[in-house]
Amino acid sequence: MEDWLLHLVALAASILVTLLLSSLLKPSRPRKTASLPFPPGPRSLPVVGPLFALLRRGRSNFDVDQLLRRLRRLHSRHGPILSVRRLSSSRPAVFIADRVLAHRALVARGAEFADRPPASGSSAVLSSNQRSISSAPYGPLWRALRRNLAAELLHPSRLRAHSPARRWALDLLVRDLGTESSGGAAAAVVVMESFQFAMFCLLVLMCFGERLPDEQIRRIESLQRELLSNFISFSVLAVYPKITRLLFRGRWKKLMEIRRKQEETFVPLIDARRNDLLLLRRRRSEEDGFVYSYVDSLVDLEIPVDGGRKLTDGEIVSLCSEFLSAGTDTTATSLQWIMANLVKQPDVQTKLYEEIERVVEKDAAVREEDLQRMPYLKAVVLEGLRRHPPGHFVLPHAVTEEAEFEGYRIPKGAAVNFAVAEIGWDGAVWTEPMEFRPERFLEGGEGDGVDITGGREIRMMPFGAGRRICPGMGLALLHLEYFVANLVKEFEWKPAAEGEEVDMTEKFEFTVVMKTPLRVIILPRKRT
Repeated sequence: MEDWLLHLVALAASILVTLLLSSLLKPSRPRKTASLPFPPGPRSLPVVGPLFALLRRGRSNFDVDQLLRRLRRLHSRHGPILSVRRLSSSRPAVFIADRVLAHRALVARGAEFADRPPASGSSAVLSSNQRSISSAPYGPLWRALRRNLAAELLHPSRLRAHSPARRWALDLLVRDLGTESSGGAAAAVVVMESFQFAMFCLLVLMCFGERLPDEQIRRIESLQRELLSNFISFSVLAVYPKITRLLFRGRWKKLMEIRRKQEETFVPLIDARRNDLLLLRRRRSEEDGFVYSYVDSLVDLEIPVDGGRKLTDGEIVSLCSEFLSAGTDTTATSLQWIMANLVKQPDVQTKLYEEIERVVEKDAAVREEDLQRMPYLKAVVLEGLRRHPPGHFVLPHAVTEEAEFEGYRIPKGAAVNFAVAEIGWDGAVWTEPMEFRPERFLEGGEGDGVDITGGREIRMMPFGAGRRICPGMGLALLHLEYFVANLVKEFEWKPAAEGEEVDMTEKFEFTVVMKTPLRVIILPRKRT
C-alpha cells in the first residue's frame, strides 16, 4: 500500500511540475480580467492536499454532510463567493451561496453564466461527449435539444395526452403499497422502492411510448440504478482521465460495461419506434392508445451541427438515460421527503386531507384538473422542495468567456456552483427556515407568490434559475402534486411504531435522500 501511495504522490508531483512549466512557457495574452484575483478560498498544499482529495473522491461512501459543513465554514470565513483549487484543473471551482449573487449571475447575466465546464471521464462517456441537455455547451446544440424536449414532450397538450399514463402509474403504486402493507393489521412498509418503480414505469412509457412488460422495466431500472449507485466512484475518472483510467482500471471497465448494456437495451427500443413511426402516425387518428414519446421526437430531430444531421443512436441513448434518471430520482426523492414530513406532522397531513375531501368526491381519485383548486397541496409541495431540495447544488455552470464577477476573475471553463439548499434556508428570507411549515406559502405568508423560476428574485431555486433552469420543472410539480394528493386521499400515513421518530438525516446518492428510508404504516381511508 505504501509503495502504491508513494508512486501516486510522485506521479502527482510530476504532473504539477509539468503544469507549472507549461504555464510558464505558454505565451501570455493580455486580458482585461488578468489582474483580478480569483475569489478567496482555502490554501492547500500543492500536491498532498489535492492528492488526498483525489483519493477521497474515489470512495463510494462519500460524506456529503462533511462536505457541506466544510463549505459552510469556508463561506463564513471567506464570504458568499469562494473558490477551491482542484488537482483535476488549473482553474478553481467557484461556490456561490448567496441568493442576490446567484440572481446577478444566473438571471441578470444569464447568457454569460449559461455554459457548462468541459466534460471528461465518465461524464463524457455517458453524455456522448456533452450531447445531452444538461451537459451540452451553451449554443445551438443545447438550444435544439432543449427546445425539442419543451415543445415535443413537455408542451401542455402533450402533458395532457399522458394523463392516462399517470393514472396507470398511480394504480401501480397504490396496488404495490396496499400489497406491501397487507402483512398484518399494522405492518410497516419501506416506501422508497415503490415510489421509484412507479415513477420509473411512468418515465419509461413517456420515453419509449410503450407499456413494457414488468420484467423489461425492471431490467432497465436495474441498469440505471447501477449507473447512479456508482456515480461517486466514477467521478475519480474525471481527474486526469488518461492517468486515472490506468490507476482505476476496474472502475473504467465497469463504466464501459454499463454503457455497453445501455446501448444493447435501449437501441432495440429506439429502432422499434423509428421503424414503426410512420405506421404509428397513421394509427394516431384511428386508435386512442397512441402515445407520442420522447424517442419519437429524437429520431425526427435534426441538430444544427455537421450540416443539420440526425442524432446518432449513441446520442439518443444518452438523452433517454438523462430523461429517465432526472425524471425518476428527483421526483421519487422529493416525494419521500414530503411524505416523511406528513408522517412527522400529522396535523399537516390532516389539513391536507381535509382540503382534498372538500374538492374531490368521496370515492373518486384526485384528477389533474382538481389540483388547481388545492392551494394547501401546492404549499406542501413547495415547502418540501424548499426544505429538502433533491440536489443541494445545481449542475455546475461555467462562463462562456473569462469574466469579472463581483471584483473577481472567473476563468472560462471553471465550474461555478450555486448552493440551492443554503439559498432556500436563508434566515433573512424565511422564518425558522429549517422547520417544515407549508403555511408560509399561503396567502399573506412570507412565501406567498414566490417565483421559483427566480426571474424577479431568487428566494428558493430547487430547479435552478436562468437559462439553464430545469426544463422539466412543470412536469415535476405536476407529478408531485398528483401523487401526494392521491396518496393522502387513499391512505392515512403513520409512524412505523408508536412514538417512533422519523429520521430526517440526509445522505448523498445521486440525489440527497433520507439516510434511513421512510418506513411507515399506511392505512386505507375509511369510506363513509
